[in-house]
Amino acid sequence: MPGGHHHVHKSGRSGWLRAAVLGANDGIVSTASLIVGVAAASAGRSDVLLAGAAALVSGALSMGAGEYVSVSSQADAEEADLAIERRALAEHPQPELEELAGIYVDRGLDPALARQVAEQLTAHDALAAHARDDIGITPELAARPLQAAATSALSFASGAIVPLLAFLMLPHEAIVAGVMVASLICLSLLGALAAWAGGAPMLRGAVRVVTWSALAMSATALVGRWLGMS
Repeated sequence: MPGGHHHVHKSGRSGWLRAAVLGANDGIVSTASLIVGVAAASAGRSDVLLAGAAALVSGALSMGAGEYVSVSSQADAEEADLAIERRALAEHPQPELEELAGIYVDRGLDPALARQVAEQLTAHDALAAHARDDIGITPELAARPLQAAATSALSFASGAIVPLLAFLMLPHEAIVAGVMVASLICLSLLGALAAWAGGAPMLRGAVRVVTWSALAMSATALVGRWLGMS
């Protein structure tokens, strides 16, 4: 830009950031909660390890599959909208041009300039212009099922490994407290990092994640202890 002035916008990170943070957060919370709950029920060390490993594998695959199905549905809807727009451009090019010009008028351009912009964009790539300004589909934000699935699965697994590693390094009598503390520390860092990347206050992001995660782990520990006693 002129004079070297350039803005770095936070919203461009929202897609991959959402999937990565959600996956890692779920990986830590669900795996740590399961380990804590099983350990609180006075299960043996091998049983706790089995439960944690199963949580990592099943959770990662579940997150990946769920994200793939969800984003595939979005991709199908986008393709259907593009097919409708493609057909409309082929059968009714003039009304589509008027519609595009009207969109630019609504955004603040005067009618003559809006018409000129619509004609030039239509001549360049009519479908891309309508996809972007009429439907809201852009190449940067288009649905990518495989990418979304891989991101969710890998981020879940990377989060789930934290409580598993903590478990492996702790003596059996310190599993419940140690796994909770290690997980909450990582969750606070993850919440702060996500808030920083999104331009929000870091402390608020960390506190929000830690509060709800601590409640989830504490509730699971209480249930495990109660079931173990009974």
